[in-house]
Amino acid sequence: MAGILRGDIYWADLDPTIGHEQAGRRPVLILSRPAFNDRSGTVVAVALTSVEPRAGFPLTLELTKTSLPKRTWVKISQIRTLSTQRLAGRLASCHPTELQRVVEGLNELIGKP
Repeated sequence: MAGILRGDIYWADLDPTIGHEQAGRRPVLILSRPAFNDRSGTVVAVALTSVEPRAGFPLTLELTKTSLPKRTWVKISQIRTLSTQRLAGRLASCHPTELQRVVEGLNELIGKP
């Protein structure tokens, strides 16, 4: 699958999973850059949900500037490396300011030097 861009939102099949990992077919937000996606055959992505979470930022962030049909939150703590074979159809793209907030949330979780 070529042309997967950072900030794209795709359907992905996340099964099989273990424990508290997000499961099933769900949208994911692509965080990795196109050169990595094209060359590696994988993407780095975070799971999205339409279920309003109890945890706030930096664990989740509501996307308010997308064309998705439902209210949507990024589950920042649910980051995965996925084969591009797990991706189905492109749904939308994330606004650059919201994408930057997701990256800021990751930096808070993993600790930016």
